[in-house]
Amino acid sequence: MPAPLAERLRPKSLEELVGQEHLTGKGSILRTSIDQGKVPSMILWGPPGVGKTTIANIIAHTLDSPFYTLSAISAGVKDVREVIEIAKKQDKAILFIDEIHRFNKSQQDALLGAVEKGTITLIGATTENPSFEVNSALLSRCQVYVLKSLDTPQLIQLAQQAIDTDEWLSQFKIQLKETEALVRLSGGDARKLLNLLELVVQSVSQEEAVLIEDELVMAVAQQKLAMYDKQGEQHYDIISAFIKSIRGSDPNAAVYWLARMIAGGEDIKFIARRLVILASEDIGNANPNALLLANAAFDAVNKIGNPESRIILSQCAIYLATSPKSNSSYLAIDEALALVQQTGDLPVPLHIRNAPTNLMKNLGYGKDYQYAHDYDLNFASQEYLPEAIKGRSFYKPGKNVREEELRKFLQQRWKEKYGY
Repeated sequence: MPAPLAERLRPKSLEELVGQEHLTGKGSILRTSIDQGKVPSMILWGPPGVGKTTIANIIAHTLDSPFYTLSAISAGVKDVREVIEIAKKQDKAILFIDEIHRFNKSQQDALLGAVEKGTITLIGATTENPSFEVNSALLSRCQVYVLKSLDTPQLIQLAQQAIDTDEWLSQFKIQLKETEALVRLSGGDARKLLNLLELVVQSVSQEEAVLIEDELVMAVAQQKLAMYDKQGEQHYDIISAFIKSIRGSDPNAAVYWLARMIAGGEDIKFIARRLVILASEDIGNANPNALLLANAAFDAVNKIGNPESRIILSQCAIYLATSPKSNSSYLAIDEALALVQQTGDLPVPLHIRNAPTNLMKNLGYGKDYQYAHDYDLNFASQEYLPEAIKGRSFYKPGKNVREEELRKFLQQRWKEKYGY
């Protein structure tokens, strides 16, 4: 049985790699370190199918280094120590650990000495924020590189390259007529795109010309998507269904998808972290207790572990699903960030600047500042935004009981300024 298309087309050099030009393009920081033969231990952080394993392989090949691979799903401290002992007898050995976020503290600690002494060059791959999942001692010894999802032109380029260069695909007369379904279902994941392309071609008789159209791709995906999700891609589809069920206020669907993840061996901290994010992004001030409960659930899951954590996660998911919803805070910060990007570093108004010295006071720092507690209702009507954007409104209270109260509060204080 031939290897999957994504494996057959795995790039062997940085020139063949599609995407990640910010890291591997000419003059980029990672490319420069590879060209100079001075590659540090590193964490490659990014979504699935964007080139983390490929980059590790290319580095080892380019430097002609001994290359060892461990999966954090199945490897333990004993496996790590065995590789380190072998590496002590070699020069410039590279240890690649896939899904390093799944290593516990003792497993990560086993790497520390070897990384610090240079016995091995560690390359860890993770889909999770390493600030949370890699202990600080190990993280401080590694350079973190962030990989991006592939964009539409890059995905289409990959598909066409596969059609043009793969020996098996060359047996067919393939025309890439439509690409929207391929791109959308891949979600920026090159491996998923190539495997889906292969499934589509396999679904057509070898005597026929293969016309890649959205309708055909969707039909094949509905029937066979799970067949190529054995390496972990499916968990992104299921976590998406889980989050959207909670956002949609359906506790039954939320518990079902939670059960699917638990039964599939999903990392309970991964689930709990998503619940904390959702509590703020999709519920927010419609029910401030949601964030408190989600954070408490995250702490409890860390303390309790499996199998009892399933109960904690279920309670939290049901609570969040049955809570009123608001994305007002999420929209507010994104609108404010967009304005900061547009307007740059606007000066802080003088009257709300800190004035710790006489010179600053003489320059007008803090002059005419109205101390809120000196006024009725502990409120003074004054401008807090820079002059260039005064009067701008980012937070628009959602249409729910709790935020309707906040809306009335702001209207009573600010009158027409926050009239909404």
